[in-house]
Parts: sequence; C-alpha cells; structure tokens
Amino acid sequence: MRALRDHDQAVATLRRSYAAVPPGQPVRLAKRTSNLFRPRAATRAPGLDVSGLDGVLGVDPQARTAEVQGMCTYEDLVAATLPHGLMPLVVPQLRTITLGGAVTGLGIESTSFRNGLPHESVTEMDVLTGAGDLLTVRPEGEHADLFAAFPNSLGSLGYATRLRIELQPVRHAVALRNVRFSRLEELTEAIGDVVTKGEWEGRPVDAMDGVVFSPGEAYLVLGSFTDDPSPPSDYTGQAIYYRSLRERTRDALTTHDYLWRWDTDWFWCSAAFGVQHPLVRRLWPARWRRSDVYHRLVRLEHRHQVAARVDRWRGRPARERVVQDVEIPLEQTAEFLRWFARHVGMSPVWLCPLRLREPAGSGSARVWPLYPLRPGETYVNVGFWGTVPIAEGAADGDVNRSVERAVSEAGGHKSLYSDAYYDRETFDRLYGGDVWRAVKDRYDPDHRLTGLYEKAVARK
Repeated sequence: MRALRDHDQAVATLRRSYAAVPPGQPVRLAKRTSNLFRPRAATRAPGLDVSGLDGVLGVDPQARTAEVQGMCTYEDLVAATLPHGLMPLVVPQLRTITLGGAVTGLGIESTSFRNGLPHESVTEMDVLTGAGDLLTVRPEGEHADLFAAFPNSLGSLGYATRLRIELQPVRHAVALRNVRFSRLEELTEAIGDVVTKGEWEGRPVDAMDGVVFSPGEAYLVLGSFTDDPSPPSDYTGQAIYYRSLRERTRDALTTHDYLWRWDTDWFWCSAAFGVQHPLVRRLWPARWRRSDVYHRLVRLEHRHQVAARVDRWRGRPARERVVQDVEIPLEQTAEFLRWFARHVGMSPVWLCPLRLREPAGSGSARVWPLYPLRPGETYVNVGFWGTVPIAEGAADGDVNRSVERAVSEAGGHKSLYSDAYYDRETFDRLYGGDVWRAVKDRYDPDHRLTGLYEKAVARK
C-alpha cells in the first residue's frame, strides 16, 4: 500500500510540474539519462518532474505480471523479476532504457522473434495526456485508440506513469550456439527455419540475434534457457562479448549476464573510447563499462566537438553520424546487407529477427498504426552505430538519406530514436500520420506536446 501511496504522490508531483510549464514552451522530461541520438533545440522551460516514477510497484509470480512505473529502467525491472524466475517478454539491450521509453519509442531484443516488441506485452497503462488528464488505457474500451497509437509516439501523445506488463519464466542460465555463415542467404534461411520451428538442429531456441562482420562472415547466436550448472563465461572484465562469436561455437552465460551482454561494451562502440585496448581496459573501472557512461561521453563530444576539431586540424574530412536501427523483411535482408556493405561500409552490424506477437488464442497479431509492421511477416532488425567520412561534394545527412531510401525500397521501417530526414508527406505515410493526428486532436487538443514529426525530424 505504501508503494501505491508513494506512486500517487509522484503522479501528483508530475501533474503539478506539467501545469507549471508555460503555454507555448516545449514539454520535456527532467531525467538524468537518455538513449536518444537526436540533438534537440534548447529550452528554458522546466522539465517534468518524474523523480518518483522510477520503480517497480509489484510483481505477481502467479499471474506472471508486473506493475511498473514509466521511468523504471530495465536494469531495475530485471532486478525485481529475476528472483521470481521471471523476466519481461522483451528486455532491450541497454540497462538504462526505461519501460515507458521502450513502449513510446520502441525497443527490441533476441526474444523478439516470438515476443515482438516491448509494447506488445503491455496490458494496461496510465497515461498523462497533453490535455493534462490521467487516463487508464487498455487494448479495448473508451481509450483503445490512445493505447494503439501510443507505441512510437515518442511522447507526442502523453507519458506513461504506470504500466502493467506480462512476464515470462526463465532459468538460471542461457546456453549459446554461435553458428557461422559464409552466405547471407543461408543466414536468412536459418532465421526463417528457427522462426517456423522454434528450434535448430533439434534443440529449442528461446532467443536469437546475430552479427555480420562482412557479407562473407556472419553469425547467428541461438540461445536456450537452461539450468545446466556448467561454469558461465564472464564478459564484464577483460573479455569482450562480440569477439567471442568468432572464438567459440558454444558458450553459456547466466541469464542476468546474457540480458546485459551488449551493455558492457555498448555492443562494440566502446572501441571509440579506447576501452577495448587491453591496457585501457585494465585501467578503466568496471563500473564505468556501461552504455550510459559511453552515451554521456558522446553527448559531451556533441556539445564541445573536440574530436571534430582534431580531425579538422589533421586535415581529415568531416564525419556524418550514422546511428540507426531498421526493420527489413526477411526476404530482403541479404540484399539490404550487401547494399549496406557497398554503400555505407560500417561493420560489424547487429541482426535481431522479429515478428509481431501473436498471443495465445488470439488468432492474429495486433497492428500498431504508428509503426505498421505487417502481421505474420518476419523482419530482421539491422542495427549500425558509428560515423562515416563525408565524401567530397556531399552534404551531412546524405548517407542517412540513402539508408532511408534503401529501407523504404525494401519494404521496411526505421526506428526514430536517431536522425531522420523524411519530408512530412513521406513521414506521415510511413508512420501513421492520419491516425496520429486524430488521436492528437482528441487527447491534446491544444497541441501542448511537441508533434511527432517535429520531434523526430525537426529535432524540437
């Protein structure tokens, strides 16, 4: 009961802080961490006070559900569910992603080939709307339109203060098989087989992702929950997880370490800070080997442009940030990866298969209008994060624009946590503009919250 009273007080504080934002000023959350890669226009308006909305209100092991506040990080959520032998249906790969952020801004991980995206495990939400109302929204009922439009709305329709989510049972460890492919078509065929059968070479598959180092060297990582007492590997010290795919065909991690296997080195992006060099790694405190620490360093670079000034001093070309996650239909994935290798040339890239979830007894997957993946179709999330030199005569953003065109030509979609360059007509067509406007007019009639296009493309 105390937790609920504290929650009610935190919601009241949030609503007061919302009322205090002057009309016409941007509304933003006052939070310490962010996993966005979009620079935003500065504002003097006070941020929304969400300081009391960062916890787990309760876990029901029998019903396999959790009541969670919107600003709760997955790190804290997992810490509350694992002692019960449970985890969220999808746990995004970085510790400080919040549940509310993953629902309104999307998220993905290796269980997505059967569990879809994080918002698909939500059964109920309390949402603070742009009109200042606190509404309980569900898949059916009076506010079903807001429930359906909330995923990928990026805070343009409101903020989730409480969410009820489904959980799944897990075991102590995850046994891994790192399967190498020298042809991309063989890789995509294997993904299709696992999706259809739920197994590989006679063993069940509970989690699946992969890494492409080049079109001729790709790995599919197949995970199975297990209680096998074999000693697990540890990639929080000197060893680096993504390198193990080339070194081992079999591996094992505790379930906790498996969920955060990518966070220690931010996939492979820690190399940009020298953290993968053996000497630097020994000196770099383990508590700083975290994605949020690296992200803070990136934000400092964006603010002060130290590396950019050094590159100019050395006569090197300016660089374009290419940080994207895109969903490509399985049948088009091999060709997209070859196109990416030829025209962008960044490696490695991450692969994460996904399908919209089909809950037991439902008969079909639900359609989410602001990120309209097709029910019954398998996609592969391709993640690539880094910079490329800007070619002579080219403009900053040209590579990202070419990626957007290639994704659309392949029938895919692009997540909106980073730079986007679409014109408004194209954006509305790809991201449910008509539905978004109708829901916006109903729940935020004065348009106090920044619009979706303005956030994602105009960087407001």
